[in-house]
Amino acid sequence: MSHRARVAAVYLLGFFVDLINMFIANVAYPGIARQFDAPVSALAWVSTGYILGLTLVIPLSRWLAARFGARRIFILSLTIFMLASVGAASAGNLTTLIAWRIVQGLGGGLLIPLGQTLTYALYRSHERARLSAVIMLVGLMAPALSPAIGGIIVDSFSWRWVFIASLPLALLAWVLALCWLPQTAREPAEQFDVKGFALLNGGLTLVLWGLTSLGENSEWLSGSAFLLAGAGLMAMFVGVSQKQPEPLLDLTLMKDPLLRTGMLVYQWVPGVFTGVSLIAMLYLQNEHHFSAAQSGGLMLPWSLASFAAISFTGKMFNRIGPRALFIPGCLIQGAGIGLLALLSGFPAQPWLAIAAFTLMGAGSSLCSSTAQSGAFLHIQTEKLADASAVWNINRQLSFCLGVTLVSVMLNILQIYLPQSAFRLAFIFAAASVIVPVMLCLRLPGGEIVQELHPQELQKEIR
Repeated sequence: MSHRARVAAVYLLGFFVDLINMFIANVAYPGIARQFDAPVSALAWVSTGYILGLTLVIPLSRWLAARFGARRIFILSLTIFMLASVGAASAGNLTTLIAWRIVQGLGGGLLIPLGQTLTYALYRSHERARLSAVIMLVGLMAPALSPAIGGIIVDSFSWRWVFIASLPLALLAWVLALCWLPQTAREPAEQFDVKGFALLNGGLTLVLWGLTSLGENSEWLSGSAFLLAGAGLMAMFVGVSQKQPEPLLDLTLMKDPLLRTGMLVYQWVPGVFTGVSLIAMLYLQNEHHFSAAQSGGLMLPWSLASFAAISFTGKMFNRIGPRALFIPGCLIQGAGIGLLALLSGFPAQPWLAIAAFTLMGAGSSLCSSTAQSGAFLHIQTEKLADASAVWNINRQLSFCLGVTLVSVMLNILQIYLPQSAFRLAFIFAAASVIVPVMLCLRLPGGEIVQELHPQELQKEIR
């Protein structure tokens, strides 16, 4: 195995461990609720706490890597993650569990940006599309496998074992990181942007808190206040960053059209899918009397379609460019969500639900894999750490924002049009793909293909 393949393997293993812990906790909710007598709004923080920890630590990734070395920080992060996993499994109350989940997120949050920076630096621009396809395939396995594996663990043992299920993989990643990751030189310590860090993390915390609160009917006012306050702090962070010679995050990178468009597409396509899949599970089980196994089993055709879409992106990105992949992906996702709206008007038809999830898997993954492939295409190697941090903060927020937007829309519709609430929610979500399609129409087409295609031809000739 080549050196860069070893580094990529460590990154992918850390990436997989991180994603498993984001998705596997959902199946433990009923057991946690019974043991701690917790309401749904409090249970949401078992996952939101983990996402909060992940998001807050990402802006530190570049400074920590420069100050102490990426290899040391990666290994330390895995150590914190494993200790916090044991703490979460042994928590005596819900508050302690949420606290350990935040610490677990703080440990896991550095695995993706640090690993991504180390790995992408070893691959040339025209090689990154296929690398991104492999990353997306690994990422696909987590949401596909986690619910089933977590369900087996909870049924066979208890909810506590869900939080230590990934320990063997984390320990393997820790050992491989010691053996395979290169020693990275410490760079001269730049002045740390304390004010920017406080503004950004305060803003992100309030935004996540607000988004979570908006999902509850009784907390719209407080959720809106938190969201506005968080947006204000983040606006102040942008202003402060523009005046800093060495800002916490280099936001000028977002001037790159591929990175900027990829981030926006992630919000509108994979992000919206996250929200749609949540209300779809509720609709299928509560209205059409699907069993939990039947509704959860819809992730199988979703995963197969996603696998095909990601493989297709890896082969075709350098040949046809991102715009030719983004636009069909958006439209395919819209068609899949639209099928769920048709299901609302008929008795339960499993084949229609299967077709809907198949199309959503293909469309969402076509967009997410294309976004991952194109986002770093024009980013210089020395800027990869900053770009990775910005990208991963956006990715974390997309999951929360998608769930919140779709949930709030459904809540409003259930107040004013209860009989048609789900169907209209699916229709509006399907129509939302117009926004990313319009964004993608502004991307250059032939220029990117001409940039990549000669390198592919030279590769084929050799």
